[in-house]
Parts: sequence; C-alpha cells; structure tokens
Amino acid sequence: MNFYKDHYDVIIMGAGLAGLSCALQLQSRGIKDILILEKHNLPGGLATSYVRNGIEIEATLHEMMSIGTKEDRLKVGAFFDDMGVDIDWLPVPEAYRFLQTTDGIDITLHAGYRRMADEIDAQFPGWGDKVYEFMLLMRRVYDSMNILSVTPMSKPEMLLKHPDFVKTVGYSAEQVMSTFEFPDEIEQILTPYWIYVGNPMNTLPFTIYAFLMADYFCGSYVAHGLSHEMSMKLEKKAEENGAQIEFRQEVEKILVHNGRVTGVRTKRGDEIACDYVVSAAYPNKVYTQMIEPLSEVPEGAIKAVNARNLSVCPVSVMMVLDGSPEELGISDYNIFSGDTMDTTEIWDNYHTAGPYTYLTSICLNLANPDCTPEGMCQFSITALPLVDSFLDVKEEDYPALKRKLAAEMIANYEKNTGINIHDHIVEIEVETPITVAHYVGAWKGSIYGYAHCMDDHAVARLQMKAEDHFIKGLEFAGAHGMSGNGMGPAVTNGRAAAKGILEAEAAKNKKTPASVIKNLIGGAGK
Repeated sequence: MNFYKDHYDVIIMGAGLAGLSCALQLQSRGIKDILILEKHNLPGGLATSYVRNGIEIEATLHEMMSIGTKEDRLKVGAFFDDMGVDIDWLPVPEAYRFLQTTDGIDITLHAGYRRMADEIDAQFPGWGDKVYEFMLLMRRVYDSMNILSVTPMSKPEMLLKHPDFVKTVGYSAEQVMSTFEFPDEIEQILTPYWIYVGNPMNTLPFTIYAFLMADYFCGSYVAHGLSHEMSMKLEKKAEENGAQIEFRQEVEKILVHNGRVTGVRTKRGDEIACDYVVSAAYPNKVYTQMIEPLSEVPEGAIKAVNARNLSVCPVSVMMVLDGSPEELGISDYNIFSGDTMDTTEIWDNYHTAGPYTYLTSICLNLANPDCTPEGMCQFSITALPLVDSFLDVKEEDYPALKRKLAAEMIANYEKNTGINIHDHIVEIEVETPITVAHYVGAWKGSIYGYAHCMDDHAVARLQMKAEDHFIKGLEFAGAHGMSGNGMGPAVTNGRAAAKGILEAEAAKNKKTPASVIKNLIGGAGK
C-alpha cells in the first residue's frame, strides 16, 4: 500500500497555525482532498511548548488578538467557533503597564477604549476625551480594513464608505498622531506596542498601527492549554474533516512545469502530485532554493523578495521561577520598560546584538494561573531586534552571547521594577533568531515576516496581490503572508491562502458562487 495517494487537490507545507487554518477553511468550502506535510513530530510551528523537569513551558511570546467575547466574537475567535475548534480562552488582565524610567512615566492600561482613555485622563487631566477620539478613529480604520480585505470596491465608493481609511492610508503613525497634539508623555504611553509590527513610528504606516491598537484594546486572550492547545485542536479537526497529515515529512522541492505547480518532492524522495501547494516556507527560500527546476522562477519573484525587509525577531529569556507571582512581588501581566520611548533610537539599538534596554516582560500565571505547578510561575523578558543583528555572530561566540544578553536583560528588568527574579530561577532558556532558524527553518530566523513600512504593508500587498502570484497554484501561508505577523494574522494568512485557491478554482470551473468567495474571510470584526 502506497504511503501517499497518486494525486491531491492541495498539499500544505507546514502544520502551523496558518497551514492548519488554511486546511480548515478549504474543507469548509468543499475541498477535502488535502495532504499536510510537517517536518516536525508535532503541529504548531512556534505556537508550541516545551518541557523542562516535568514543567510544560509556553514557547510563544504573546497572546491572541481578534478573539472577542463569546457574545461578540471578532474574526479569529469567530473562525475557531465556526470551524468547531473549541478553545478555552482566558482574558489577559491588562493591556500593558508602561514604565519609562527617565521621565518617570508609570501607567497601567486596560482593554476598552473608554477605560484606557479614562486611565490616561487620571494622570493627565483633560486629555481623556481626545485619547478616546483617537481610539475611535483607529477603530474605524480597523473596521474598514476588515471589510476592504474581502470586498473590492472602486476608489469613489471607498472614499464614500470608508473616508477615515482613505484619508489616513498614506501617512505614518507619527504623522497622524501628531494631529491630535498630545503631550509627549501621552504619545509615549500610546506607543509601546509599535515594536511588534516592526518599524519606528515615523515609518510605520498609520493603517497598521491603527489596526493593531484597535484590535489590542478590544482585549487579548491566551489559551488555557497554552498555545499548543490551539495547534493540537486545529490538527484534530482537520483530520476529522478528512485531511491526511504526515509528520517528520519535510518538503524539499516544489515541482513546477510551464509556470504551474505540479507537486512536491519530500526529503526522503517521495514525489507527490497536486493542483495547489501552500507554503509555510518564506518566499525567499522557495524562489531561491525550492522550485524545481529553478528556471521556472520568474525574474520578478526574485526582485520582489529582495525588495522586502524582514521584520523583528525575539531575543527572549524564558524562565520558571520558584515562587508564585504574589510571593515574588510580580503584579503585572505585561510590562513595557526602558529609559526612552524614542522609537528611532530603539530601532537603531535593535540593529545590534545588544545590550538591549527596551524590554517587554510577561508573567503568564497572571492570565493563566494553572500554567505551572503551585508555588511557581512562568516569566519571560523579551527584546525584539532585527534578524540581521545576529547574522555575523560566530558559532564559538554564540553561547557566551546568549548568557550575556540574558544577564543584562534580567538586570535591566530588576533595575526598572525593583523586583528580584535572578535568585528565583529554576529553569531558563534563551531564544534568539538562531534558535528560530534551527527549530522551524524560518528564513534567517525570522518569525514576524516582512516589516510593515510606508511602501510595503498589508494594504499595499492587498493591492499587489495579483502581481505577486508568480507561479500558478502556489500560495503562501505564515507570518510572511499578506496580513503580516503574530498568531492572529497567521490564522488570517492561512485563510487568505485558501481564498486564493478557491478563487482560482472558481475561475477555472465557474462553479463556486461569488458569494462564497466574497464571504470567505468574513466582514468587519467577525
């Protein structure tokens, strides 16, 4: 009996959140003949966990957005519900605490646009209504992006129905924020989360910043069973729906003939035919190493990937501490801390291999009390440098660099907060771009895809979608997809890849209703 069938409709390379979401979306629209090939022995990619001395430790560094409450689901939460994937979502207790030591700024913000505006007003009287107005502007842009991502419309129609989106789309986050004339302290308080989308505020598109902030202050969640709960339940549902999932099977080549995908070849030598391939591997790797023959790669594909810059990647110190948060004096789920909020200065620092002073720390137990044995807690400190900052690190210098960075980051956290964690560490791991490259094979160790800048971001990518399809039948799903980085966008990118396949099938067979295609990803906030 053959290990594989002679032919599949779709082969998905990678059983991460994007690949599994793609499979479920295709299955929900009638495409069942799907093979998922995963080079590891477990699904999830970086949405995973690891075990040290019997303690399961979360490997993913931040929470899920676009979930919403049971009564008012946002688009990612609604997708999980619609697909029958039941996740035990736990809300995080606060959005973030911002601690800027030079100017003495110390404020904690919670989800809810009005609530966070009032919290700012409590420290800076008279500014709450202006902050609320700013948040509502960002929410309108957020809603427009959700609609426009699935509903094409003319420019006049777009201007009529989505005026705030149109008016702000060509400006940076810094430019739009400056029109509100906030005091410097409030601008700093509204800025900390910029780093996760990978550009300083003066070159970060307002559209991307607005989507992030509007989504984030709707409230974020973690999975009770850690991020691996998502991966395992997505995998189980995809298999129940008929997908064939094979682990320890790495795709080495994507086979192409006359500009169209014909199948794949695995590392062990199996050649498997299919109509479509969905790749978790970055386009950089696919177009330079994986297409066979390489003569099938158009010149434009190489130019396109060379024109894009990779975003940030974590340097994270992940620890288990020998006390509960209460015993250790840890009262904040998430703290952004440093001695400056000048994003250009931080960005320049993140082009180096340290030391890093702008840090984010997370105590997972404050959102998920059951994530460790009683009397312990999971704690991480993270900086987000550019992947290129580690390219020149020599193998013989790497262990010492990791230890040095960990020691510096722990010392900085302790200096900023006055909390001693060093003497309570029972388990510690240090993650860098090199760790990521080793574990998942991501291009240069990147986990956040391509940086969002003024000439290359989600809106521009959506407009250029047709031109970016260089090989027929090949879709990409992962952090490097159209929507960008993070776990929520990974789900959206997987669904977008499914949409590309369904649109191609509709054009080829003229049998998929237009309404199905239009509603594939969902409308605003759903």
